[in-house]
Amino acid sequence: MIFKDKDINRKQWGELVASAATGNWFQSAEAFDFYTSQPELFKPFVVAISNEAPLSEAQHSINPSLQTLRAVCVGYVTVEKNPIKQFFTRRAIILGGPALADDATDEEVMALLEAVKTKTRHPQSLYSDLHETTHQSACMQAFRQSEDLSLIAVEQQDASQKHAALTKNTENIFYRYEPIYIETRNFNDYSRWKNAFSAAGFDYQPHLNFHVHTNQPWDDIETNIGKHRKKYIRLSFRDGATIEENPTIDQVRAYYDILLELYRTKVKMPLLPWSFFEKLYHLDSCKYLLVMYEGQVVGGSICMLLPGRGVYEWYACGKDGEFKNIHPSSVTKYAGMKYACDNGYAIFDMMGAGKPDEEYGVRDFKAEFGGELVEHGRFLCVTKPLLYKLGVLGVKILKKLK
Repeated sequence: MIFKDKDINRKQWGELVASAATGNWFQSAEAFDFYTSQPELFKPFVVAISNEAPLSEAQHSINPSLQTLRAVCVGYVTVEKNPIKQFFTRRAIILGGPALADDATDEEVMALLEAVKTKTRHPQSLYSDLHETTHQSACMQAFRQSEDLSLIAVEQQDASQKHAALTKNTENIFYRYEPIYIETRNFNDYSRWKNAFSAAGFDYQPHLNFHVHTNQPWDDIETNIGKHRKKYIRLSFRDGATIEENPTIDQVRAYYDILLELYRTKVKMPLLPWSFFEKLYHLDSCKYLLVMYEGQVVGGSICMLLPGRGVYEWYACGKDGEFKNIHPSSVTKYAGMKYACDNGYAIFDMMGAGKPDEEYGVRDFKAEFGGELVEHGRFLCVTKPLLYKLGVLGVKILKKLK
């Protein structure tokens, strides 16, 4: 059974994300709700596969073995205010990769991915029902209901009314929200399902990451930090740097201003607006770790928390080189690792280290913290090949101009 967000048993959703080897915070119900709260930035979607029809919470409490979720996939289609930019950059992102039961079959994974493609095809299908009772027939039904634009105007007798309806639908649906590509950014190992992803049209793309195993004594973790990086951290604390684990909203705003300047001058990519970071601040599963020096914020990061499992480091930054013996970026990384260790998390996930065949200074920096270099990659499904090629070419041109 494939079904949409309101029919998913949230208790089982949480249990799957918590127990599956591929589970991560970005596949949780809280993440989906967070994306949903910001329609000006995201068009979120979620699809799930169960071996039974949807159950109520009461039914689940009586017999929790029924309606066992097999897979959940949370993602979003990007939204841009500028219609031209939206047309050329729209994409569907699945952060962390889908949460799959450890014994999920290739059939189940393929059905999930086909449902994702259907739900991201048009905005109304992001929230539409998929009523079939078997995995294969559900996918076939989804494709049969491809929302032919000509059907919209069938009841319109006047040709001009037909044209207007088609034009409006094309402008509002195809051009704005149908993604050019769908990408899963994996935080865990999906190698056992690689053939299923490929059969569903998702090609594997090599991509690196670092995992620090924090379910061990802190002394053992600290021993693996590089000599020079360890020195920078020691000097920073000696000369007055501190870590703030419970910052005020004003301190978080100061951190955002540092991040904004970093994206403007070095990353040279747009940053999500303040409202995104402000709403994160109020989530129970979000921990801002800020580096303080002489009463001011000089760096920090966002850590998303999946209890007992992982701390996911998001948007790290620091005012490096501005203060003698103070190295905020190094302290930021240290703070996240220490927090994960002290609070019983198994993994500190650095959320990306670039492509293996490209030089990447950030990867060199992250490597100094003693984590395990992993290649869990990404899966890419291109739905608009011409626009995708134009986008890749545009990125290459922009890089040369920097």
